[in-house]
Amino acid sequence: MISETGRPLLRCPCSGYNGFMLPLVTHPAYSFPFPARHRFPMEKFALLADHAREQGWLTTDNLWRPGRARTELLARAHCPDYIARFLGNELTEKEQRRMGLPWSDGLAQRTRIAPAGTLLTAQLALKHGLACHLAGGTHHAHYDFGSGFCIFNDLAVTARALLDGGHVQRLLIFDCDVHQGDGTAALLADEPRAFTCSIHCEKNFPARKQASDLDLGLARYTTDADYLSTVDETLERALDEAQPELVLYDAGVDIYERDPLGQLNISSDGILERERRVLRRCREAGLPVATVIGGGYDDDRPALARRHALVVAAAHELAGAGTS
Repeated sequence: MISETGRPLLRCPCSGYNGFMLPLVTHPAYSFPFPARHRFPMEKFALLADHAREQGWLTTDNLWRPGRARTELLARAHCPDYIARFLGNELTEKEQRRMGLPWSDGLAQRTRIAPAGTLLTAQLALKHGLACHLAGGTHHAHYDFGSGFCIFNDLAVTARALLDGGHVQRLLIFDCDVHQGDGTAALLADEPRAFTCSIHCEKNFPARKQASDLDLGLARYTTDADYLSTVDETLERALDEAQPELVLYDAGVDIYERDPLGQLNISSDGILERERRVLRRCREAGLPVATVIGGGYDDDRPALARRHALVVAAAHELAGAGTS
């Protein structure tokens, strides 16, 4: 359960929560009936949850289900008029084209739940050290418009709620999606307590970049070795400059070599190694980490879900090693 003030009102549908199990946050509404030929793979969220269950990572003992974010929570990062017009299906055709998703009751419902899911994940990370949201990373959403399949910016909403609520004094958003986190950068530009860092393909969407606190634009077709060294170096710099008490990690897998919207040449092994390095380094520094899945657009939707699951696999390894 979530409150509009951002206070940690947590609800787990399971009975019993004995000892540490890696908390995983998801909701059945994340996948709903959606045009099959649409570029956005709406079914990947359900497929990811199913895969996590099959692997034994997601059980009734570590499943956390968020409620709907109230308007007051969303308004920490977004224009109230924009929120009301989206929820009421009153956006103009131009606004809907920029958003990139066809409006429906199902879309409105999942769009209200997902930001609450990321906030819940961050609250769980603060409590347990590590938690994973099986959705999230809508980093192209701006104050009063949606863009690039993103409507409300869960990362900015979560950052504002935690900072304004006094739960942390400083946090780092470490965004490794292939596309720059332009909305997050713009929404938090005036918030010195939130450090935004984006590692992305420079010649890719969005055409007009925003200024994160730290941006690293990669050349097209960058491969594993160069990519991983860049992630290591950039993370070290971000941790040093941000001095955070929490890391929000956007583990986008559209860096994959055959992702149709990616333009980088990163293998599945490279993605898994990225997840291990980022999570391990943050936990070695004693920092809680909340992960979101970010972008991924492979037409092979089960394979895409397995790729998104790599961050959960890496987190599960850390939890099993007792470093959570």
